[in-house]
Formats: sequence, structure tokens, C-alpha cells
Amino acid sequence: MFERFVSALAPSRDDQMLDVGVTSDRLHDHSNYFEAWYPHKDRIVAAGLEDASFLEEAYPGVRFVQADARDLPFDDGSYDYVHSSAVIEHVGSQQQQVAFLKELWRVARRGIFVTTPNRWFPIEVHTVLPLIHWLPPSTFRGILRGLGRDFFADEANLNLMSASSFGAAARAAGIGSFRIETVSLVGWPSNLLLIARKGS
Repeated sequence: MFERFVSALAPSRDDQMLDVGVTSDRLHDHSNYFEAWYPHKDRIVAAGLEDASFLEEAYPGVRFVQADARDLPFDDGSYDYVHSSAVIEHVGSQQQQVAFLKELWRVARRGIFVTTPNRWFPIEVHTVLPLIHWLPPSTFRGILRGLGRDFFADEANLNLMSASSFGAAARAAGIGSFRIETVSLVGWPSNLLLIARKGS
């Protein structure tokens, strides 16, 4: 997905980047892959609800800001590009997902790149359970509660998206021109990518 970000938006050395939804997890580089792999660390502001201030030491040049992605403390058009990976499914209801995209679009000067797991992939990546997430959301959540997975049973913590609901949220957020692409695993689209440029 990092390679897709670079190829889709072709950022330059001077572009200012905002990565929204960084995590306090330190176990794997891919937990905060943008900070790990983007070469121009001094152009990255990393924002998230969790305390990920360790990123400033781990990747000198990166600046961390603790913030809610639905109410970012930045002016309109503060960053050339806004990146967010596997966060939108954790912000709550569809209304909250729209608010999330609206904020990313507001602070972006040139474009955004947002990823989320595909609801129609056979394995639900957070619970590692097969197929039950294809059931109506209320049924899926009821099964999760029955299995003792109360955290992910709460819509505030997990609200899976399909390509159609992702697109609907983008339109409701006022993003007029965008495309949704996929990343596949064993030939099946596992992740959805929302790519939008301003003025395109």
C-alpha cells in the first residue's frame, strides 16, 4: 500500500505530509509504515489519538501531534498530502466516517490517500474470523458479543466498509473526484484504497 501511495500521488521532496491515525504499537514497522518507509522524515507530521510520541525519536525529523482525526488542529490546506491507513473503520458510524474524510480533505492542499480493509474479503482481519462479517452488521455484532469479542462488536471500534459505502462516504464528505482501487491477497481484493486529488 505504501508503494501504491507513492505511485498514485508521486509526492516530491518538498511536499508536506500528514499521516493520520498513527498507533502506539512498536512491535512492527508496518504498524506505522509511513513513518518507517517514507524517505523524507522531516516532511511528516504524524497524528493520532494514542501517544505515539516515540515516533519522533525512532524517526528523527517526524513530528507527532496527539489529535482526534475528526477534529484536526490544523488550518485548511495545511498539508500537500494526507495519508491514513486502516483507521476509518475504527472511527464509528457512517456519519463519523464521513466526518473523518471531510477533515482529511479539509487539511489537504493537493490530495488524500485512505485505506481500509475490504468488508467482502473472506477473512475479517481484526477478529481473524471467516465469513460472519458478511452477515448484516447487527447479526455480525451479535455473534461477536456471543464469542466474547465485545470490543470489536461495538460499531465505535469496528465499522467495516465496502467499495460502495467507502465511495458514498467520500461523496458525502464533499470529495467530488476520487477513485477507489484495491490491493489483493491470493487474488481477492483485501484492501480498498481511496485516492483523491484536488482540482482533478
